[in-house]
Amino acid sequence: MKFLVILTILFSHASFANEACSRIAIINQQEVLVDPSSNRKGEGLRYHLEKDEIAKRYLDEYQNTIESNLRPAIIGTAGTGLILSAFVANASDKNRKVLLFSGVATILINFLIDKTIDSSNEKNFTQAIEEYNKRQFPKIYLKDNENVNPSQGIMMEKSWSF
Repeated sequence: MKFLVILTILFSHASFANEACSRIAIINQQEVLVDPSSNRKGEGLRYHLEKDEIAKRYLDEYQNTIESNLRPAIIGTAGTGLILSAFVANASDKNRKVLLFSGVATILINFLIDKTIDSSNEKNFTQAIEEYNKRQFPKIYLKDNENVNPSQGIMMEKSWSF
């Protein structure tokens, strides 16, 4: 049972990996990949957003926040270390439960903090597009689904793959 919970937590984070890879924007009725590379999210719109200084600053802030990912790696490693030490340590049953619970809680809290930071950082990206659309042409629309007309405003698409 414990092992199943651990696997679920570890693999749930991996299932979100392709989430940003499929974002598409519509510019001049052409589809443009928003995230053409895995390490620079939003880079596909840089050519257009650089035309507006305020939009470019929001895009740079968005990308710089994403790049500072050392904290989740360190905390995730610490949580995994706690879980592994629960299985390896020659300790009483009570101490093993404490180590296991601490490791799972650390990983869960790290995941929640990371997702919170990511979702608040998406506001910078949305703000960059809004600032660009206020002063520049052609307009940029983030694609939500196939049935939405681009003249309705900013839209986002989220695809899940397993």
